[in-house]
Amino acid sequence: MMYLSNLMIDIGNDPDKPRPGRLWLRDLYRVHQRLCMAFPSASRKENDPDFLQPYDPKNFRSGEVQQPQHVHNKRQTDAGFLFRIDPMGAGRVMILVQSAIKPDWDYAFHNARHFLAASPEWKMFDPRQFNAGQVLRFRLLANPTKKTGSLKKEERQALSKDELKTKEGRHGKRVFVEDKDLAAWLTKRAEGAGFSFNEESTDIRPGFIYATLSDSGQRLRSALYEGALEITDVEKFHAAFIGGIGSAKAFGFGLLSVMPIRSSIAPGTE
Repeated sequence: MMYLSNLMIDIGNDPDKPRPGRLWLRDLYRVHQRLCMAFPSASRKENDPDFLQPYDPKNFRSGEVQQPQHVHNKRQTDAGFLFRIDPMGAGRVMILVQSAIKPDWDYAFHNARHFLAASPEWKMFDPRQFNAGQVLRFRLLANPTKKTGSLKKEERQALSKDELKTKEGRHGKRVFVEDKDLAAWLTKRAEGAGFSFNEESTDIRPGFIYATLSDSGQRLRSALYEGALEITDVEKFHAAFIGGIGSAKAFGFGLLSVMPIRSSIAPGTE
């Protein structure tokens, strides 16, 4: 089982009044850090029940594993989380969080309750509830990028390990995907994620997101995909649903949320 949380954030409509929630959401580094705080290690919770000590990434992890493992790890059934920021209108924003273990939102927002417009809500769901051939509505905020100039397989094999380590440009360069190629980008990833979708009937809204408040902050490519998908491979779809799709997951990308075509929102979905 996994957990799905809804955090309603107050971003305010009146520019003449303080709007701390709006400022917080504009710095995705801080957003991710705050969400990490919902998954304190057992020792952190025991030694600092009132959260008086400074934030330390080593004290927060999503998954009880043998080796200490904080939330900056691969998303899977026993560790990690994904999130997405969804505008709701009326001065509010919803943060959807999908996590491997139960979150402790009281601990995470102990000193920042002014960000919240309502008490956080969460529910459990079964990530293996899907079937081959099932058709679902979906929403995905992705970071469509691609690498150029990477060494080809045969070029890597021709180099020794030491030569490969020092080879300039061996990892290539990550670049933005152009608007005209956004549908093709998702089609390629859908093949490995166990689903297919109709490009013509899918709504694609391209854009950019800035990771920090400063003008020099990191500029991230974004694309919001909404449409219908059909599951073609249950195991691959299960892995993509849990692990997310694409890059920049720490900045709110990659969470694939789904719901039945002719029903209300299903458990474990939006």
